[in-house]
This record gives sequence, structure tokens and C-alpha cells, in this order.
Amino acid sequence: MRIAVAGATGFIGTALCDALLAEGHEVVGLSRRPRAAHHRACDLFSLTDVEEAVEGCEVAVYLVHSMLPSARLTQASFADLDLVLADNFARACAKHRVRQIVYLGGFIPEGEALSAHLQSRLEVEEALASHGTPVTALRAGLVVGPGGSSLRILVNLVRRLPAMITPAWTLNPTQPIALRDVVRAFRVCIGNRAYFGGCYDIGGPDVMSYREMMQRTARVLGVERAMVGVPFFSTGLSKLWVSLVTGTPMELVGPLVDSLRHPMVGNDNPLQQAIATGAQPFDAALREAATVEPRSPAQLLQRVRRRVRQTRSVRSVQRLTHPQQSATWVGEEYVRWLPTVPIPGLACDTHGDIAHFRLRGIKQPLLTLRRVPHPTEGVGWFEVTGGLLAIPSDPPGRLEFRSVLGGRYILSAVHDFQPRLPWLLYNATQALGHLMVMHLFGKHLGRIAAAPA
Repeated sequence: MRIAVAGATGFIGTALCDALLAEGHEVVGLSRRPRAAHHRACDLFSLTDVEEAVEGCEVAVYLVHSMLPSARLTQASFADLDLVLADNFARACAKHRVRQIVYLGGFIPEGEALSAHLQSRLEVEEALASHGTPVTALRAGLVVGPGGSSLRILVNLVRRLPAMITPAWTLNPTQPIALRDVVRAFRVCIGNRAYFGGCYDIGGPDVMSYREMMQRTARVLGVERAMVGVPFFSTGLSKLWVSLVTGTPMELVGPLVDSLRHPMVGNDNPLQQAIATGAQPFDAALREAATVEPRSPAQLLQRVRRRVRQTRSVRSVQRLTHPQQSATWVGEEYVRWLPTVPIPGLACDTHGDIAHFRLRGIKQPLLTLRRVPHPTEGVGWFEVTGGLLAIPSDPPGRLEFRSVLGGRYILSAVHDFQPRLPWLLYNATQALGHLMVMHLFGKHLGRIAAAPA
């Protein structure tokens, strides 16, 4: 089969692509920066890029998480960024009639208020299924394999601390799974109609507490670690502590530690039964993974930050109330509404699909936007084609409005915008102004949604 893999350069994506290629499949690995012959350059924030990349594919695998910066300035939560990416992927798969999307998310504990990280994983699962393509959702806890950043955090924590304080949450049960067994689960369900449209927990043969996981990690590493249980020490303090000890940035540690307050054990199901025979125990998987030094999460983040600092790109995503109108209507309403905001002297001239925002008395517009029609229902966008406040770029900056999660929200998103103002001045003025304007526009949409029909 021809199979698209989004997230092909991650440690799970790399192992999966190798396995699929060995079986004779044609693999299209989607990546911003291709590293192998089967990789294809693709910006997952661009709907047109993703549409071109998945064309002709029968199955699409989604292994993406937006915890690394993708622009010099990002005004968005990781959950909203993940929602944009998943919605693009789902729309592209629906357009080209991909037969199946296979997604790897996290365990979802029943009857509990989810952490922001797990809630986002569940939203991604829902977004991937929201445009009609059958989704096979695999849910797992810690994946133990060479190159895993979460495993690197665990190993560094045990390696660097001679004694460890273990808060109450470390007694929660967890069920890690070996990387090779995750790949086996993908191989079982890819293209298999018996698994279309289902959610399947997958885990290894060992269920243990997080405290026991650290003790077993110490044994594998050949060190002795005293562990002192305490009834306090919230996950907030734990995030700070783990970040300081392991050298991992807080933005990577935070979402992971927040999820540790939940029991992370899978439910029995046909896919779990299919991979249970021969599943690799935790200690064996850890020994195998420990022979390969994974990329440091801190070094990876620093490398990405250096790369994006060399650009002047801006990404900004806000979640707005859905007015139960089309995304195209929302974009047109934004152009109609913006001149009513009490910004002294602001005016908007529209000529067909072109909108000029200007200050009265100044001939040249501040920004010029061109509405771009798109055949995909539920997405409307404008390209930034000029103006005193913008630098022309390739690809051009754009302002998008899209309906997501079956019409639950409107996402407003700015992508690839390059401001002309000096960077510090832009951050202190125009960037803050955009957030304020979108906050007010969200309130405006909320009033429309609440008004009688």
C-alpha cells in the first residue's frame, strides 16, 4: 500500500517507517525537514501542502504533537496548535478518500477530569474522525524505545539523583509498552477493516506504579536509589523539580507531568490480545533502549529555537465561539466588524476579494488581504498581500478561520506572517493588538451565537 506517515522523523515514526518499508509498502514520510529518501517536505499547518502530500495514499498514520516551536513568535496553546494540525490532516484525507487514519494517542482514564495534555490528545482523536475518514485510535502510555524523549527524562531523573522524593501521584499505576510492540500494533491494524473506527488501548505485559518504574530503571542502570514517599509535593512542584534535575525545558516537561496524576493502564481489547503474545517486558525494553543515547529534549528544543529565531515568522491561534455560520461568513464578518472597533482612524475598504485596512489620511494601507476561495467546506482564509505592516513572503502570510470538531469552535489562525516593524516594537504593539482584537471578535461572535435566530 501507499502509506503517508505524519511525524515520520520522531522515534516512533522512524521505527514504523522502517518496518513498513521492509514489508514492501510505499511510504511517504511527511516532514518539515526531510531526512530520508522516503520523506517529503510538508508543512502540516498548510492545508494545501497536506492535501498534495496524501494524494494517492490508501492509509495515513498520524504521530504528530506540537510541543516544539514552529515560529519565532507563537501566540497559541499547544492544544489549539494540535487542533489545527489534526483538522488539516483529516480534511486532506477526506478530500482524497484515504481509506483509514491510524493515530497514536494516550490512555484516557474513565470518569476523571483530564489533564490539558490528555484532553488535547482526545480532541485530536475526535478532529481526525470529524470529516468522515475511518480512524483507528491506538492509546498508549510511556513508549520505551531508543530515542524517546519521555524515556530520556525518566532515565536522567534516576541517573542524576542519589535519593528521590516520591509524591503520592507516583503510586498511580502505569503500563508502559515497548517500541517494537507499538510498531506491531500498527502493523496489525493498518489496512485491516476489522479495526476501522475503533479505539484500542495498547500496553506491555508489566503494570507497575511510577515509583516501581523508577526503582526498576535504577536496577537496569546498575545504581541504587533511596526513595522517600511524601504525601504532598503537587504536580506543579514536580514539574519544576523534574525540569531542573533533567535539564528538560518546562514546556516539554509540563504537559507530561500533568498527565501523571491519572492511572495510565489500558483496557483489554482484541488488538491488545493480538500483540500480547511475545510482548517485550519493561526491563528488556529499557536495556535495549539504554544502548542508544537519545537526542536530548533540551538540545532539540534549543536547535529548533535557533532555527525559528533566524526567521521573522509569526503564528497565532485563538479558539472562538462558533456562531453557527460558515467559516467563509466568519471571515467576511471579521472584515465588516474590524472597522467598528474603537481604534482611532481605522478604516477598511473592500473591492471584491480584496480588503485594505488603513488609517484615515494615509494613502498606503496598513495591511492588504486577499480572500482565497478553497473547495474544502469549513475553511476560509485571506492571504496578506501587502501593506506598511507586512513583509512580502513565500509562502505568503495568511489569516484563516475554520470550523472544527463538528462545529463546536471557530479557530482563528495567523500563519507565516512576517511583520515589517522592528521585532521588539512589533511584540510590544501589533502582536498584543492582534490578541486584543481577536478577544473582542470572539465576544462579538458569542453575541451572534446567543442572539435569537
